Amino acid sequence: PALGISNNEIASLASSQHLCQGFGRLTQRGSQEEYVELLKGDMPKDNNLFEGINTKWDRMEGGAAIGDILYKVENEFNFADPSVHVPDLVKAYTLLQQSKDEHWKKMKSEPLKELILECAGIFLEANSKTSFITAGATVPLTIEAINRSSVPVNLKTLQINEVAESSMISNLDLAENQKNELTLELDVPADMEVSGPYWLKSEGTLGMYEVEDRNLIGKPETPDAFTLEAVLEIDGTTISFTRPVQHRFSKPDEGELIEPFVITPKVSSKFTEKVVVFPSSEPKTVQVKVKAFEDNLEGTLSLEHPEGWTVLPQQIPFDIKKTGEEINLTFTVTPSIDDSNGFLKAVAEVSGEKIDRELVEINYYHIPKQTVLLPSQAKVVRTNIQKTGEHIGYIMGAGDKIPESLEQIGFKVHTIALNSLEPGDLDKYDAVVVGIRAYNVIDALKFKQPYLLNYVEQGGNLIVQYNTAGRWRKQFDNIAPYPLTISRDRVTEEKADVEILSKDHAIVNFPNKITEKDFEDWVQERGLYFPNQWAPEFTPVLAMGDTGEGVKKGSLLVASYGKGHYIYTGLSFFRELPAGVPGAYRIFANMLSLGKTNVVSDSKIKG
Repeated sequence: PALGISNNEIASLASSQHLCQGFGRLTQRGSQEEYVELLKGDMPKDNNLFEGINTKWDRMEGGAAIGDILYKVENEFNFADPSVHVPDLVKAYTLLQQSKDEHWKKMKSEPLKELILECAGIFLEANSKTSFITAGATVPLTIEAINRSSVPVNLKTLQINEVAESSMISNLDLAENQKNELTLELDVPADMEVSGPYWLKSEGTLGMYEVEDRNLIGKPETPDAFTLEAVLEIDGTTISFTRPVQHRFSKPDEGELIEPFVITPKVSSKFTEKVVVFPSSEPKTVQVKVKAFEDNLEGTLSLEHPEGWTVLPQQIPFDIKKTGEEINLTFTVTPSIDDSNGFLKAVAEVSGEKIDRELVEINYYHIPKQTVLLPSQAKVVRTNIQKTGEHIGYIMGAGDKIPESLEQIGFKVHTIALNSLEPGDLDKYDAVVVGIRAYNVIDALKFKQPYLLNYVEQGGNLIVQYNTAGRWRKQFDNIAPYPLTISRDRVTEEKADVEILSKDHAIVNFPNKITEKDFEDWVQERGLYFPNQWAPEFTPVLAMGDTGEGVKKGSLLVASYGKGHYIYTGLSFFRELPAGVPGAYRIFANMLSLGKTNVVSDSKIKG
C-alpha cells in the first residue's frame, strides 16, 4: 500500500527485468492461491504461517524498553517533521548498546543508526573526482556534511578508514541547513590490493569458487575499499557512522550518476579475440589492447605461450601518455605442428612489476557498476579441421558468438537481414544457420519460414539451433519440414557419455571423422531443449544422458528434404565454439559441409 502497488505487481516488474532470458510480461494483479504443505510442527490455527513466531522487541534481553520507545515513535510518527523523534531514537539506540544480546545488537544497530540520520536530515558523503585510483597514489576527497534539522549535531571526527593514511577533521558544529564542504587527502598504500569480487580473485575449480578470506563468504559484495568514518554527537550522544567513498558525477543526457571508487592496477591488457583456432600450421596475428590507469606509463608487453608454439616479437615496448588511453599491440603466433591447445597470457611489466590482468567493467543502468579483474589470456587451439563450402548465411537469434567462431576456421559468414529477404536470396550460400532461440524472439520468421524451407528443398543446407519449449511463437505450426516436437530435455553434465548412433552417416564422417574423442573438454553442458518426438524422416545421430536419467536421442537430428538437408540441433555450440572446444568445431564444420562437394564462388556472393 505504501507504494500503491501489490506484491504481484512488484514481482512482475522484477521478472520483466530478467532481460537476457526474455522474461518481459504483463503485470499481474489480484490475489493468487498457493499450495503450502506442512512438513513439521503444528498446523496454524488461523491459517497464519507466522503464528507463534515472536517478531517483537521483547524477544531479546532488554528489548521491551527499546520496543516501548520505537512502537510509540511508529504510532505517533510526524511525517511533516521527523526530527522531533530524534531524541527518542537516540535513547533507544543507547539502550540497544547496553544489551548483552550480541546477535540482535549487531542486527539492529545499523538500521537504527540510519533511521536517526534520516529523521535528523543529516547527509554525509565522501566523493572522489575519479572512479578509480592505483596503489601508492594520492587523491583529494570532497566531504559534504549537512544537518537539515534543528537537532544539535557536532561533527567530532571525520577520517578515512584505517587501511589508508588520511588527514582528519574534528569538532565542527553542523548548523541547521548549512552546507559544509571539506577536503581530505587520501594516500593509498603501495601494497593495497586491487578491487574486485572476492570470489573471483583466486582461480577456482569446476563449480566452486576459491575464497582466501573465509569471513567474506556469504557477503553479497566485496566490502568497499575505502569508507568515510564519521563520529557525530547527536542530541548529546556520540554515534559513529560509515559511508563508502564513491565517485559522483553527471552526464547531460542522464543527470547525476554514482559509481564505486575502486583500486585498479597501473595497466590492464586484453586480447581482442578470446579464442584463436588454428585449423592448420599457418601463423595468425593476435592483437592485445593495453590500457593505462596512470599518466606517462612506460613498460613492455610479452605473451607467455604453450610449449611448441612461438610468438614474435618476444616483447613490445609501450609508452602511454594519458590515464584511460588504450593502444593496440600485435603479435604473430605460430602454432605447434601437432594438435594441441593452451593459453596465451599477456604480461605487462611496469617499473619492475608484472601485471597480467584484464579489467572488465559491467555497467548497466539498473545495477551499480562492477569492476572485475580476470586473467589476461586467450585460448589457442591447434586442431586439424577439414571443411567444404565457404559462404555461410547466418540468421541471428537471441545472440551468440558463433559467426565469429566460424570465421576463425576460414568460413565467410554473412548476416542475413530477414526483413529484406526475398525468394532465392539464400541460394548463394553453402549453408544457412539459424541462431539460438530465433523462433522464440524474431517475429519476421513467421513470414520468411517458407523461404528457408524452399532453400532446403532446392538443395540447400539449413541448420537450426536450439529454441526453448513452452515459449514458442504461436504462428509456427512447425519450424521443420516434417513434424518435430521440442521438449525441455537436456543433458547438463559436460562429460556425459555420448554414443554415435548413426556411424555411417555423412555428418559424422565427412569431411572430419567424428569419434567419442570429439566430445572431450566440453564446457557447462552437452545441450538443451532437445526434441523428444520427430517424424520418421529424421535420423537421430547421437545418444546421451545425465547420470541416473534416461538416454536422450534428440540432440542432433538430420533429415533430407527435396534436394537438400535440414538439421536441428540442441547441442550447445553457442557455448562450445567460443570456448574453443576442438570437437565442437569439427562437428559444426561437418554440419555446414553436409551434401556440399563444391564451393560457391565469390562472384556469386557479390552478385
